[in-house]
Amino acid sequence: MRRIGLAFSAIALVLCATTASAQSQTSAVEKLYILNCGEGTAGDISRWSPGVNEGKSMDFVDTCYLIKHGQDWFLWDTGITDAVAAMPNGLAPADPKAVTWRRPKTLAAQLEQIGVKPADIKAMGVSHTHPDHIGNVEMFPQAMLYVQKAEYDWPGTNNEPRFKPSHPVELLSGDKDVFGDGSVTILSTPGHTPGHQSLLVKLSKTGAVVLSGDAVHFRDNWDNRRVPSMNADKDQSVASMQKIADTLAKEKGQLWINHDKAQRDGQKLAPEFYD
Repeated sequence: MRRIGLAFSAIALVLCATTASAQSQTSAVEKLYILNCGEGTAGDISRWSPGVNEGKSMDFVDTCYLIKHGQDWFLWDTGITDAVAAMPNGLAPADPKAVTWRRPKTLAAQLEQIGVKPADIKAMGVSHTHPDHIGNVEMFPQAMLYVQKAEYDWPGTNNEPRFKPSHPVELLSGDKDVFGDGSVTILSTPGHTPGHQSLLVKLSKTGAVVLSGDAVHFRDNWDNRRVPSMNADKDQSVASMQKIADTLAKEKGQLWINHDKAQRDGQKLAPEFYD
């Protein structure tokens, strides 16, 4: 009987180990979609890389991400407002060095193609409050918005609020485990703006990815840790890039850079997805 008991104990240990191993390789995130939320051309990218690339133009993209977690949908960034799709010449900036944006595909149309209605999205986050990231926030007026308090309190144009006061919001003061299971984590990465944040997503097959927001704008800036001249705080920017690098090393993850066209052109776009 003692031998039988020991045998059952050994089997139980093997089963527990197998279950733990399986759980470590799975994630509650079922799908991660990359959405085209704008395309444009920067007049002079030296504003993003001071002292380098003077007078050099570059094509930019603007990216949003849709995450399916169980029965929940979570949207990260909302891109250039869909209204730009109706502008034949795009949306020109006041500063000719900045980006002239176009909207070849609306966010609404891409969600419809996936079979998701705006009302299906119950929660969302934005990396920061520049117009190319919050242009369609009010397409989801009932979705809980996750934003750093420092960003929410940062005065907008003419000291106006950056979001409608009626929009439900959870103000953060640091990192946030969105679903409580470690699969989707908001990372506080200030510097570009006072309350900038990035997103860590863990996928079963793809592995971990960090969605940069504007902690970095293109690969060369990341490789050389360059800080754009318009950033709110240079020291915070450098520290946030290091935090992302440490996260990537810990999670053996990939960095997906929001505005980097060369990288995005090699990725699967919605309705295809990563799992």
